[in-house]
Amino acid sequence: MEGKEPKPEDANMRTALLAINCVILTVGNSGGSLISRVYFVHGGKRIWFSSWLQTAAWPIYLLIMAGAYMYRSRTTEPTSENKLFYMKPTVFIASAIIGILTGLDNYFYAYGVSLLPVSTCNLILASQLAFTAGFAFLLVKQKFSAYSINAVFLLTIGAGILAVPTSGDEAENESKREYTVGFLMTLAASALYGLVLPLVELMYQKANQEITYALVLEIQLVTSVFATAFCTIGMLINNDFKVIGSEAREFDLGETKYYVVAVSSAILWQGYFLGGIGIVFCASSLLSGMVTAIQLPILEILAVIFFREKFEAEKGLSLVLSLWGFLSYFYSDIRSLQKTRKLKLKQKQTKETPETDIKSVELPNNLDTGV
Repeated sequence: MEGKEPKPEDANMRTALLAINCVILTVGNSGGSLISRVYFVHGGKRIWFSSWLQTAAWPIYLLIMAGAYMYRSRTTEPTSENKLFYMKPTVFIASAIIGILTGLDNYFYAYGVSLLPVSTCNLILASQLAFTAGFAFLLVKQKFSAYSINAVFLLTIGAGILAVPTSGDEAENESKREYTVGFLMTLAASALYGLVLPLVELMYQKANQEITYALVLEIQLVTSVFATAFCTIGMLINNDFKVIGSEAREFDLGETKYYVVAVSSAILWQGYFLGGIGIVFCASSLLSGMVTAIQLPILEILAVIFFREKFEAEKGLSLVLSLWGFLSYFYSDIRSLQKTRKLKLKQKQTKETPETDIKSVELPNNLDTGV
């Protein structure tokens, strides 16, 4: 999908929108990760319910879209086309498929976080950048430099170090087998969401319509509805709806706080997903993966503060390798940005330089040049 070169005001608006989405993703990811662990630490046991909560707050998008529609109705001309939904059938089908994949990814993540400490879980999830990079290369022809490849390698090694459990990672009554299952499920969640982001970018490229932020909201609405439907089927099969009431009464923090945790989890995770696809809209799937991965140090510190998790040498080495990978990628990104700016400046200077037309003067054949 080719577009015109953005005007300065459009570029500024996109930059502001990118910054807002980065904040939304950061708050959603950090808060969602911590509160999901709170649910399991204090007596929650329903994995399908936890995965269902990650997209259950999709009605929020209906309120935002309705407000945007009313605003457009008052500010646009009566002849202007103003729809509540702009999505075409092909985009709807693609969004539905991505939604089902997201629902499965939510289940993998919920299973992993039910067995692993937050610090360990998020170090493993740092490998998502490697999967995002690989799928972005295959699906949207993302270009890489030596620094980008180095970043992917370091992040992969950093996650691999945690494949072997340490004594501090194993909770009470948790076996090494359960740790291994938690590790594999978290890694599967990382790989699957690493596929989802490039798929969203590919959908943007292949969509036979203009991609606006209003359409991005519609895409996330459809994605969340299908992800929630997928997890609802899992809850019905597992009889989760029947035991939510009794689980709330037995929750360590009390029944009221059980529902506060559930509602907060739903809202925070919806922010994470909205911020993720918003960054893809403003920039790329690889940047979305990077913004998620760069939060790793924040989550490690929060996990130690709120859950008193131990921070062994293996986690320290994994964190160092992950940070090294982030810095390597950002250095590559900065170099690429500088080259792009220099190229645009050179093109601009070339356009502004007036061309001098040199006209040849022909002498008549009969001109006498002799003395």
